[in-house]
Amino acid sequence: MFHRNIKLILAGLIIATGIWQFTENSIGNGIFLILLSLVFILLYFKNEFILLAFLKLRKQDFAGAQKWLAYIKNPETALVRKQQGYYNYLHGLMLSQTNLMQAEKHFKKAVELGLSMDMDLAVAKLNLAGVAMSRRRKIEATNLLNEVKKLDKQNMLKDQIKMMKEQMKKI
Repeated sequence: MFHRNIKLILAGLIIATGIWQFTENSIGNGIFLILLSLVFILLYFKNEFILLAFLKLRKQDFAGAQKWLAYIKNPETALVRKQQGYYNYLHGLMLSQTNLMQAEKHFKKAVELGLSMDMDLAVAKLNLAGVAMSRRRKIEATNLLNEVKKLDKQNMLKDQIKMMKEQMKKI
């Protein structure tokens, strides 16, 4: 919606207005404005369009998620580094259904830029291992699966890892 620097400027202006309200003995208005500024600070670190795309993906609505991601015109300047990683991660998830070549590029870029949660990183590397396995790059796929195993602390991907290892034995 707004550029990331504009969000910080708006937060700063709202905080300054809140402090001014405190000095004018309007404590309620000052508290409200300080809390309102926290929304802009949150949206600096978590892009609203990426959050909405995640919500659409949870419902398996790939077209809706693509629509929300399309609102981000220039991700290199509009997003901070971790947000760029999630932008590429989401594109990779959507493209993994249709175009593995493009999905691999997006997943590699997401891993390079970094993802906040280990589970997201594990899913990205699991998809990369699947692409490597489909291209008969067994060593790369094995290395990625070992990394996924280390990242998957709750054993949520245990079945997928086991299935991929069985498929690699057939290659």
